[in-house]
Amino acid sequence: MRRLTVEVIPDVDFGGFTARVPDIPAYGEGATEDQAIADLKEALMAYVEAFGLEDARTRLNQPVVLKELDLALEDLVRA
Repeated sequence: MRRLTVEVIPDVDFGGFTARVPDIPAYGEGATEDQAIADLKEALMAYVEAFGLEDARTRLNQPVVLKELDLALEDLVRA
């Protein structure tokens, strides 16, 4: 079984979360992270039903390695 990388995005203005798999155009929303992920699973099932499993598999890319830097955007602005 291949694991999917899921991005969970908080909505700072209205609350709640959006969950998505970066390579597949399917999204889930919910008041909590778990609700957003559950909604995403339903959206992914609908995507696979509409476009097929092979289409979904071919869209998946290897996960990107994310790094955190000690860098503030303000430090990049030239005075």
